Amino acid sequence: MKIICIGRNYADHITELKNEKPTEPIVFLKPDTSILLKKQPFFIPEFSNEVQHEVELLVKITKVGKHIDKKFAHKYYDEIGLGIDFTARDLQQQLKQKGLPWEKAKAFDGAAVIGKFVSKSRFEALDNISFSLKKNEQVVQKGNSSHMLWQFDELIEYVSKYFTLKIGDVIFTGTPAGVAKVNPDDVLAGFIADEEFFKIRIK
Repeated sequence: MKIICIGRNYADHITELKNEKPTEPIVFLKPDTSILLKKQPFFIPEFSNEVQHEVELLVKITKVGKHIDKKFAHKYYDEIGLGIDFTARDLQQQLKQKGLPWEKAKAFDGAAVIGKFVSKSRFEALDNISFSLKKNEQVVQKGNSSHMLWQFDELIEYVSKYFTLKIGDVIFTGTPAGVAKVNPDDVLAGFIADEEFFKIRIK
């Protein structure tokens, strides 16, 4: 499987990081070794002093596809999930300043939290899914899929121009504003509406 991540898909997050609004989706990958194992804590890596949480809606691919037209994209996924794209922000800034790739800041071991998935049929509208992240029981990020610059089907169409999508691939669809540093002993819990999709402890 591969993890395909979308950057800068929420205008408020673009603003908070003082980034430029993209004219097309920003895509990067995480290897399967970046997946945080179930029931394991997240260990802050020694090479960063500023690891930040980014809560994101996830789409799991169920069919092999290439050059998928937007009108058929809905046939390539059945479930929606929630996860975290951990980012070593200090390292990312250093790499960006040098014009280098982001992988060391985004794709390190444990940098991808993948929570549970539920059938997309549970949602009245896929473009109106509310989700949030709590840190130590306080809401620190809130988002709604209606605020995405590119919706699920548009992302599948775009990504499949460049990468063949395979069964089990996961697309991280971008994060809203509110990203912040994690510290040892923090507890992060992700919710879609009022339902918990994951809970992890920071070490």
